[in-house]
Amino acid sequence: MRSPLFSRRRSLRAGAAIAAATLCGSLLAACGGDQDDVPGADGKPVTLTFWGWAKGTQEVVADFNASHPDVRVTFEEIPSGNAGGYAKITNAVKAGNAPDVFNIEYPQLPDFVSQGAVQDISSLVDDSLKGKYLPQAAGLTALGGRTWALPLDVAPQTFFYRKDLFRKAGITVPRTWDEFRDAAKKLKTAQPKTRIATFFPDDPTTFQAMAWQNGARWFTAEDDAWKVNLKGPETGKAADYWQKMVDDDLVQVQPSFSQQWTASLQKGETAGYLGASWGAGVLKANLGSAPGMDGNWAVAPMPTWDGQPASGMLGGTTFAVSKDSKKARAAVEFATWATTTPEGMKARIDSGTSSSYPAATALLPVAKKAFDTKFYGGQDIYGLYAEAAESIKPGWTWGPVMGVTNGSLKDSFGKVAGKTGTIQDALTTAQQATLDEFKNRGLKVAP
Repeated sequence: MRSPLFSRRRSLRAGAAIAAATLCGSLLAACGGDQDDVPGADGKPVTLTFWGWAKGTQEVVADFNASHPDVRVTFEEIPSGNAGGYAKITNAVKAGNAPDVFNIEYPQLPDFVSQGAVQDISSLVDDSLKGKYLPQAAGLTALGGRTWALPLDVAPQTFFYRKDLFRKAGITVPRTWDEFRDAAKKLKTAQPKTRIATFFPDDPTTFQAMAWQNGARWFTAEDDAWKVNLKGPETGKAADYWQKMVDDDLVQVQPSFSQQWTASLQKGETAGYLGASWGAGVLKANLGSAPGMDGNWAVAPMPTWDGQPASGMLGGTTFAVSKDSKKARAAVEFATWATTTPEGMKARIDSGTSSSYPAATALLPVAKKAFDTKFYGGQDIYGLYAEAAESIKPGWTWGPVMGVTNGSLKDSFGKVAGKTGTIQDALTTAQQATLDEFKNRGLKVAP
């Protein structure tokens, strides 16, 4: 008998495959590419250029270089995707000077593939390698029956909170979104300057994960066309909820990972963070040296609408090879080492800044052992991540123009922060911008 998790994974994989089929016409130009580099064949190491921003990457590159004399990786840290990294990569691809390999999050991969910015690496990724990754992660890197990237992590939603501030306000960890709102009210009453969490006006991916968690499906592939629906009832419910949380001043409204946001956490003016598995490393890195933080933070399952476990995915990173690279074999060798070996995962987690939940399931014990949980009072956070990963809702597919979709949402969410627009307005605008971009790219849209 197949487990519920197997069924969820199969559904996720099938959805990605069906969606990818509608991209095939625009993907053909991106297929193949020279793959004739052989590390060390001429007596000299192959030198790769690599751009990324994921925490712990510098340490991963250093350990790889120390143990691989035939391949040398030159790493350049760039801003995160939403902070300008994707624009930098796109411009470099257009100019013909892109790095050999770069990080792309799952939501943006179909966009990069549809624009022919990355190579088809199917011939370099056999079934044995694919089998090392969680199916829901591998499925998000396989489009049109081809493999376009290697997955690093899975990013189920989780809720980080200050135990001491919750205790002081007399509130317990909320299991439902109704309880979350009640807790927010109590916290504001007990500590008028403190809010339970933050609405990020510059980061639509957090809201997307909320819609995903509620069963929304923004993009659905049908035959040779796409259905686009950013205005369904599941998304609307999440939008109305967060609009009221903002209107009633129950959450902070601050840019994601900004100095303002970090200072608010340090001062105890923000008591929680609605993030994902990688967020534990972010909080620890930003707050670990601040007084009164060690041992006072904890991790809980994401609140849900009915109290039953459910999660979307917030982010998650892949390694992709740029379209013009002549060093695909070496690039895949590096990406494979970084994503599937104990040494690669240990180097990342040992940095003290990363709490990645590995897409390669065999590495979970390595990550769990390497991450120092003192900041979280010794809590078994990876056990909680595993449960959250089990609860990822099936059926979500990322669309092929997420750069435009997210750009529109980001612009409009700024109006939510300024009280000149609503989340529903932002979704309406983003829906139209998305449909317009489909037309521009010649992608068919189902009625």
